[in-house]
Amino acid sequence: MSQLFSPYQLGNLALANRIVIAPMCQYSAEDGNASDWHVIHLGNLALSGAALLFLEATAVEPDGRISPFDLGLWSDENEAALAKVLDSAHRWSDMPIGVQLAHAGRKASVDRPWKGGHQLGLNEGGWTVHAPSEVGFESYPRPPRSLTGGDIARIVEAFAASAQRAVRLGLAAIELHAAHGYLMHQFLSPLSNRREDEYGGSLENRMRFPLAVFDAVRAVVPAGYPVGFRISGTDWVDGGWDVEQSIAFSKAAKARGADFIHVSSGGLSAAQKIPLGPSYQVPLARAVKEATGVSTIAVGLITEPEQAEAIVGTGEADLVGLARGILYDPRWPWHAAAALGASVKAPNQYLRSQPRQYSKLFA
Repeated sequence: MSQLFSPYQLGNLALANRIVIAPMCQYSAEDGNASDWHVIHLGNLALSGAALLFLEATAVEPDGRISPFDLGLWSDENEAALAKVLDSAHRWSDMPIGVQLAHAGRKASVDRPWKGGHQLGLNEGGWTVHAPSEVGFESYPRPPRSLTGGDIARIVEAFAASAQRAVRLGLAAIELHAAHGYLMHQFLSPLSNRREDEYGGSLENRMRFPLAVFDAVRAVVPAGYPVGFRISGTDWVDGGWDVEQSIAFSKAAKARGADFIHVSSGGLSAAQKIPLGPSYQVPLARAVKEATGVSTIAVGLITEPEQAEAIVGTGEADLVGLARGILYDPRWPWHAAAALGASVKAPNQYLRSQPRQYSKLFA
């Protein structure tokens, strides 16, 4: 029996298999509001046969967006727009949909990637960005302002308020974005956090803000509701965030009730040296899983069914995340099930497409 297509449980959420669609920014919202693009994009992925679909990085306040075109969940208008998209997807698919709640910090106020991704000037629709310290991201000309204690408290409450909206919308899980150089990662890494108060210096202090966010979110969601973190397992820079600190953070998160850790890497510094290759981030997920026992999601150049099967089957991670690969092949779970002799759920409208040689493919 395929381990990749075996069921799994995250909190009170039952998953049909071990395939997770990781958050992928679409830069197609207006004032944080989901658009018709999200109906097409999410509707397509909701028919893929994966077990869980995460919405893209969703900002908890306007200044927390990566770009002016990011999805948001800070207002009633945001909530209403997203409700329409989710209603459309759920009408035709019972796939659970979760959300990644995020704040971009010093990496905010940039243009769309296909427009170059440069930091937008204040006369171009950009805004003043904030960070743990007045240490800017290397390629951005405008430095951030250091967050005050009051700012930090406000952002913690913004995460909690967005989490309440997520529950009202029927979203099935919350992933807190502490990876890829965004705000919570900026607090964690000594490369970006130069504070001298209770939020900087020691590892315990640098973990304080993201753990406060977790506690605030956990306090407003129902018991058993899955909440976890996306982390960068390492900055890939000497003297930066590394796997040992990731393990310490994951232990602290698990002790507070985190249901999963989604392990990625990098994104904080232009000096990063990433050894790209198939499954290059899987050892980071394995290290976290082995040291903590927390449910882990591995991601990063996982492209082949046998590769994903081996990751789950050997216990390197509990689930595998697909991102760009499933944009390229939105039926990747179907093809993986065919290759591994497993079954996958398909919509009734597509049942006639089952190939003759895979007579038991569609459950």
